[in-house]
Amino acid sequence: MYVYLLTNKARTVLYTGVTNDLERRLYEHSQNMGDAGKFTSRYQCNLLVYFEVCADAVQAIAREKEIKGWSRAKKEALIAALNPMWSAIDLQSWTGE
Repeated sequence: MYVYLLTNKARTVLYTGVTNDLERRLYEHSQNMGDAGKFTSRYQCNLLVYFEVCADAVQAIAREKEIKGWSRAKKEALIAALNPMWSAIDLQSWTGE
């Protein structure tokens, strides 16, 4: 399971989500599929800037809720800890470094 954060090119919007298949979910966001696709489409929020792996769905959902309750500044600090430049993460070439 994954918890992930998306942003737009201007970095003005953050979207927090949870999924069991990150590649598939990113594709769905890019194609404006599902309820989350409505939000990400409206705000052009499709750049993956952060994700973490969780052991199971219960842990992932709890973590998603925790992050959603945070201030914008705390979310920005979380992203910066993994991805200081807020570069779009390409899962095909991701090394975790």
